[in-house]
Amino acid sequence: MKVLFAVSEAKPFIASGGLGDVAGSLPAALRKRLIGCRMVLPLYEGISQKFRDEMTFLTHITVPVSWRRQYCGIFELKYNGVICYFLDNQYYFKRQGIYGHYDDAERFAFFSRAVLEIIPYIDFKPDIIHCNDWQTSLIPAYYSRFYAGREGFENIKTVLTIHNIQYQGKYGHEVLGDVAGFGEEDYSLLENDGCVNFMKGGIECANAVTTVSPTYAQEIMDPWYAYGLDSILNERRWKLHGILNGIDTVANDPAADPALPAHFSAEDQAGKAVCKAQLQQELGLPVRADVPLIGMVSRLVSHKGFDLVQCVLEELLCTEDVQVAVLGSGEWQYETFFSEMAAKYPDKIAVRLGFIPALASRIYGGSDLFLMPSKSEPCGLSQMFALRYGSVPIVRATGGLRDSVQDSGDNKGNGFVFEDYNAHEMLHAIRRAIGGYADKEGWAVLRTRAMECDFSWGRSANEYIRLYKQLLKG
Repeated sequence: MKVLFAVSEAKPFIASGGLGDVAGSLPAALRKRLIGCRMVLPLYEGISQKFRDEMTFLTHITVPVSWRRQYCGIFELKYNGVICYFLDNQYYFKRQGIYGHYDDAERFAFFSRAVLEIIPYIDFKPDIIHCNDWQTSLIPAYYSRFYAGREGFENIKTVLTIHNIQYQGKYGHEVLGDVAGFGEEDYSLLENDGCVNFMKGGIECANAVTTVSPTYAQEIMDPWYAYGLDSILNERRWKLHGILNGIDTVANDPAADPALPAHFSAEDQAGKAVCKAQLQQELGLPVRADVPLIGMVSRLVSHKGFDLVQCVLEELLCTEDVQVAVLGSGEWQYETFFSEMAAKYPDKIAVRLGFIPALASRIYGGSDLFLMPSKSEPCGLSQMFALRYGSVPIVRATGGLRDSVQDSGDNKGNGFVFEDYNAHEMLHAIRRAIGGYADKEGWAVLRTRAMECDFSWGRSANEYIRLYKQLLKG
């Protein structure tokens, strides 16, 4: 079986979020299971010279972009056992940043068409093209409309994974022909709510649509979560599958993480106490082993649940013997709020604005609890990192949080869960967690159970392989 994984970002080359984490791990996990998986992504300006020096130039072609043709250079690099193709066009990709440019529609229409155009030149005819998010959602539409009947392109199946349905690639009608290169007869494939919608075209034309958790697959058929695509998803629900993401358990390992002052594992947790004491000292909090330390590493935006935190944080700090460590950046109101709380309660809360990967690791490693009260969360990786590092998560039951964290109230779960999006229900869950921490014997059992959870990519890769095989059987 041959899989071409088409993606707009991937670690370690260039990444802006969870999509890059997935692309950096899933193809390698598929390769380890003897799946012939290769990856293709744009050759952005931001990709370091270190990687460029290791690339081999294969050839160049021209790619149709509506009525014109554009240069595309094809470069190859093998990384972590995966052959990666980088598609070069300096007009589209020699810029700062990955997204947010005025012509993103044209940039990713070019990339999507190029993914298909390079197939005769790379000595790799895929059985499956696995597309990701709106930036590659035109690939299934292009294949269906222009390539399915061509010699050398027969019987290719397409899979589209929706990592976050909020971002759909929505543009005006003029994009249909002038940029994407479709005719008016194709408008119904891409039209949604009066707009050309790249993701809608992918949903219509892909052989299978996946999301990054089983619960999110159900949620996005509800108008509350679907951002206008609920009707098409309900019509195509037979092709919708939810597969929970994994994490890189080698790069994220408390037994080897160089950012930690001491190492530990589920079998030997002694280093966890050292990490907590060092974190408290680094953040200027009183060094106390007896007080539960709650960590938060996140973008400071409302859909991550920070409106709930804003409602009850002062009540929590005034009524409970607890410490809080916050790392993140985002909306001004939340940055200001946390800064004010840190100034008012310096012995109870420490805040660092921005994103510092090494400090994030130390918060995972040094905290006892990890708060993630998201309004919506397609999958979420932070709760998986927290579990791996022995920080017991407190989460709202949504998306991948529901699928990865089970409440410990029955003495079988790995965290603390609240259902309704309500500040005081969240506060009650935090207080339950603080009470659990006070029971040292029970807490040791819970923390061990949390650290023993398996969120490696192997499980997820096996589910994708089963889906690929189903598609190829017809």
